[in-house]
Amino acid sequence: QGTRDNPPAQTALRDRLLAAVVACFKRHGAAAIDTPVLELRETLTGKYGEEAKLIYELQDQGGELLALRYDLTVPFARYLAMNKITNMKRYHIAKVYRRDNPATTRGRYREFYQCDFDIAGQFDPMIPDAECLKIVHEILSDLQLGDFLIKVNDRRILNGVFSVCGIPESKFITTCSVVDKLDKMPWEEVRSEMVGEKGLSPEAADRIGEYVQLHGGLELIEQLLQDPKLSQNKLAKEGLGDMKLLFEYLTLFGITGKISFDLSLARGLDYYTGVIFEAVLLQQENDRVEKPVSVGSVAGGGRYDGLVGMFDPKGRKVPCVGVSIGIERIFSILEQRVKASGEKIRTTETQVLVATPQKHLLAARLKLISELWDAGIKAEMLYKKDPKLLKQLQYCEDTGIPLAAIVGEQELTDGVVKLRDVATREEVRM
Repeated sequence: QGTRDNPPAQTALRDRLLAAVVACFKRHGAAAIDTPVLELRETLTGKYGEEAKLIYELQDQGGELLALRYDLTVPFARYLAMNKITNMKRYHIAKVYRRDNPATTRGRYREFYQCDFDIAGQFDPMIPDAECLKIVHEILSDLQLGDFLIKVNDRRILNGVFSVCGIPESKFITTCSVVDKLDKMPWEEVRSEMVGEKGLSPEAADRIGEYVQLHGGLELIEQLLQDPKLSQNKLAKEGLGDMKLLFEYLTLFGITGKISFDLSLARGLDYYTGVIFEAVLLQQENDRVEKPVSVGSVAGGGRYDGLVGMFDPKGRKVPCVGVSIGIERIFSILEQRVKASGEKIRTTETQVLVATPQKHLLAARLKLISELWDAGIKAEMLYKKDPKLLKQLQYCEDTGIPLAAIVGEQELTDGVVKLRDVATREEVRM
């Protein structure tokens, strides 16, 4: 359950999608790394909050308690600490594993790809963070998935809000994960979970509600900086100061039209320490469907300054910020779109089919195709001694091969090859 075989057409579509994402990561100067699918179980536990129950744990294998990687961020932090790296810009595209309830129609699987871009190192505030948001904007614009919005918040602002609303620090993380449900549930339900299940007082929940339903841009940041309670809180003040700086940089990048400072954004993972962000598609333009199909979040990330230190024996910290592109969800949208449009996806890159019109010319085909391969040309031929010409041309049409190189007895005598454009049926002798 929750896994899939990808036939050639889907794999070709996925390759096209990944190529667009990788091109963007490379444009921003990232180097690729790869890490093992297996990690020590202790590496993964305690890093994901309530989601830890979704980790695939493996039985004792030869003295080591192992687990399948749950994301690419924790392995990256371990990699930096193990190799004493304090400065790196990397991307990593690989499969991760979650014991989730699969919802394959929405691109939710137990084995799926993640595409991560991260900047590790001590830099001036918000410059790398702004670049991560620019990358999300570039990729989503480039893939033409329709209208999108990138929500931004900061864990320090959230913690400041919880603090001034009278929430004890021990309940910050659980309150955070409830607030994170605001994009799927109305405030009334979130409030009753806070009070009923998480044990917050109704007054505290109402005070939180006044803040977490706010969203806007620079003017909201200015308004909160003037807020009598929040401006007294050190964490919230730091977070709001950085948020203001971030919006100044995003204005210079010219992308604030798609960015919303949203106080309900919490992101469920424990390791975030500063700016957090999530990109959502607003609607799917599809004529035949009345109700827009929402696939939820298609990218997310944030700043995690404490994670590398957890793996360093001396606790040395390496500040990091990164983004993960939700490739599976984007892939399901593109798949539905291809299906609806009836577009035929080429699954091979063959440029030319070597064909013969008469019998007993297999040797000529083998010699010519060998020359083409040696010259680096992508070529195919049918695996029959004497195929009919019509059958060979039909194969070109079925698989989208644009050209046929035809060698008959006349061509052999003249020392030429007849090149045929399959679509227009034009022929030239060369």
